[in-house]
Amino acid sequence: MNLQIMNVTKEFKDKKAVDKVNLTLAPGVWGLLGANGAGKTTLMRMITDIMSPSSGVIKYNGKDIKKLGKLYREILGFLPQEFGCSSDFSVVDYLEYVAAYKGIEKKVARKKIAELLDILTLSDVKKKKIVKLSGGMRRRVGIAQAMLNNPEILILDEPTAGLDPGERIRFRNFISEFSQDRIVLISTHIVSDIEYISTQNAIMKGGKIVDVGTTEELVKQIEGKVWSALIPAKEVAVFERKLRIINQKNEPNGMVSIRYLSSNSEVDNSVNEEPRLEDLYLWLFPEAAYEREVK
Repeated sequence: MNLQIMNVTKEFKDKKAVDKVNLTLAPGVWGLLGANGAGKTTLMRMITDIMSPSSGVIKYNGKDIKKLGKLYREILGFLPQEFGCSSDFSVVDYLEYVAAYKGIEKKVARKKIAELLDILTLSDVKKKKIVKLSGGMRRRVGIAQAMLNNPEILILDEPTAGLDPGERIRFRNFISEFSQDRIVLISTHIVSDIEYISTQNAIMKGGKIVDVGTTEELVKQIEGKVWSALIPAKEVAVFERKLRIINQKNEPNGMVSIRYLSSNSEVDNSVNEEPRLEDLYLWLFPEAAYEREVK
């Protein structure tokens, strides 16, 4: 099983949102990383056949998804970044509606819905109107609808937005188990959500795929560039102006421990740290640190 993205480009007027992307997805969990505007959502919309490429082709098991048509959509599950539905639906009514739209037999659909409601801890609110649910619960309903047809290809755009830490852990465990013999592509700003479950990661910048590899392979490029140090609390503002600080924590005796990115040690007592995928993300996309702060 594989999904081949072959020289795919998408142009809007004078802008290339996706520029000659080549990527072959095999079974497992794939992380798609990139800052806002990198082209991730556009690429996902083409993979799901919602949008057509300006040029290039996407093939599933060697066949053009455009020619597969309905057969392709039957094995596809998709959670868009902006998930919405009619305010008249209860959780279970909505999932039954989506199941019918996907052509799933009623008896099979009811069993699958009950299973997903349990896994995603939605059983207690299944009769509740979706419009009255919290943002995290609505997101879980979105995940459930994407998985109703037991898809071979599952595309998730910012799936953990609005989920609390416990829900995110359950989601990661569920996706890791689900991805056996399936292709799961996840785009997220919460890098820790894919760091430990992704089989491979693709990094997208300026509409292009600039790197592909396992977490271990990718973080090697910033070995020796992640540091920790102790600084006086009263000098934090000074250091923030000259360092790329990605984490800080108050310590006793008026000190602050910081984690920062730099090619060289910038503070006298600095110690090299093992790089993580989030460190690489913030190294490649320094603007993302600001986005994370203001959200």
